[in-house]
Amino acid sequence: MPQAFPEIQKIKYEGPQSKNPLAFRWYNENETVEGKSMKEHLRFAVVYWHTFRGTGSDPFGAATMVRPWDDGSNSVENAQRRARVAFEFCEKLGAPFYAFHDRDVAPEGSTLAESNKNLDAVVRVLKEEQQRTGIKLLWGTANLFSNPRFMHGAATTCNADVFAFAAAQVKKCLEVTKELGGVNYVFWGGREGYQNLLNTNMKRELDHLARFFHMAVAYAKEIGFSGQFLIEPKPKEPTKHQYDSDAAACLNFLRAYELLPYFKLNIETNHATLAGHTMQHELEYAGMQGALGSIDANTGDLLLGWDTDQFPTNIYLTTEIMWTILKWGGLAPGGVNFDAKVRRESFEPIDLFHAHIGGMDAFARGLKIAATIRAEGEFDRLLKQRYSSFDGGIGADIESGKADFKKLEAYILAKGEAAPNQSGRQEMLEHLLNRYI
Repeated sequence: MPQAFPEIQKIKYEGPQSKNPLAFRWYNENETVEGKSMKEHLRFAVVYWHTFRGTGSDPFGAATMVRPWDDGSNSVENAQRRARVAFEFCEKLGAPFYAFHDRDVAPEGSTLAESNKNLDAVVRVLKEEQQRTGIKLLWGTANLFSNPRFMHGAATTCNADVFAFAAAQVKKCLEVTKELGGVNYVFWGGREGYQNLLNTNMKRELDHLARFFHMAVAYAKEIGFSGQFLIEPKPKEPTKHQYDSDAAACLNFLRAYELLPYFKLNIETNHATLAGHTMQHELEYAGMQGALGSIDANTGDLLLGWDTDQFPTNIYLTTEIMWTILKWGGLAPGGVNFDAKVRRESFEPIDLFHAHIGGMDAFARGLKIAATIRAEGEFDRLLKQRYSSFDGGIGADIESGKADFKKLEAYILAKGEAAPNQSGRQEMLEHLLNRYI
C-alpha cells in the first residue's frame, strides 16, 4: 500500500540548537545516561487508541480528524490497512513499542467468535509489521468498558453472564498478547466501580474482581505468558468511584487478595491529578512498595476536572517523573506510553508527529536533568541531613525496634524537651530545582 505519511522522513536527532519542528532536540536514543541509552531508559510506546482511532469528536461536536488512510468503515480490511499505517508512523518516529486494546485494532463482531476471528485477521498483519520493523508490543489489554454489556462493570458486574464474557475476552487478549511477544498486560477498570452504594454490594464486587485476576494469573501460567501484569489506577470517570482509585488503593486490594506477587502498577499523570495527587506522589508510593511497573505519559489541564489526556511538554513534570523512576531502578519491562491525544483542533496527520516529538523531547530532557540532579547529590545530602536524628542515638533505636514507649518516655523525661526542629527549607529546595531546569 502507498505511504500514509509520504512527506515525512525518519525523525532524526539534531540537537538543542535545531529549529526544525520535525526533529528531536533532546531525544538522542543512543546517548548514554546513567549507564543506559535513552532508548533503554524511556522505552517509548505509541498508543493505538488515541493515535489511530481518535477522531476528535467530543460531547459537543462531531469528528474533526483528517485521516486519509481510514475509509470510516468497520471492516477488517480497513483495520488491517490502519495497522500498516500505525507501523509506518512508529517506524518514522523511532518509537520502539506500541500498545493496544483488542477493540482498537480489530472490529467487534456480533458474537465473541466473530470478534475473535476479526482480531486474528488483524494480528496477522501486526505480526508481519513487527517482524518487518523490529517494533515490539509493550502491552495489550482488553476493552471491557465500551460495549453496553459492560454498563454495570466487567469483573464487578452484577450479571454472571457478563463476567463470563469478560473472562473469555481477556483469555483471547492474553493469547494474542503472548503471540505478539507483548512484555506486559494491563488491566484498566473503566467500569469496575460504582455510581451509587444503594445498589452496590461492594464486598461481593471486590471479591469477584480478585477472583477474576486470579483466573488471569492462572491462565497466563497455563499458556506460558511471562509478561508483567499491570493495574492502572484511576479514581473516577466514567464511574463515580472506581475501585482502582489510586496507587495506595490498588496495592491495598492486591495485598488483601494475595495478588501482590503478580501485579505492578501502570501510573498515569492525568489519573494522579484526578485522584488529588501529583504524578511524583503516585510514582513514589508505587516505587517504595516495589510496584512501579510502567507509566502512561500525558498530562491534564489543571483548570479542568476531567481526563484531558494532553501530551506532556512541562519540563518540571518530566524531570520529577524521571527523577523518581531513576530512584526506583527504572521501568523495564514497562515503558513510557503516550496515552495522549492531539487536540480536536490539531486535525492534520502531521500533528501526530509534532505531538509525539514534543513529548519524547520533554521526557529526554527530564531524564538528563534528573540524572544531573542525582549525580551532584545535593538533594540527597539535604534529605539525609533532615532525617539525621534517626541515624544514631535514640533515633536509631526507634528504627531498629530497640525502643518502646517506656524507653522513649524515660528518654524524654531525662532530656526535658524535644530537640528543636530543623527548617524544611522548602523555598530553597524549589529554587535549587529551578537551577537545574
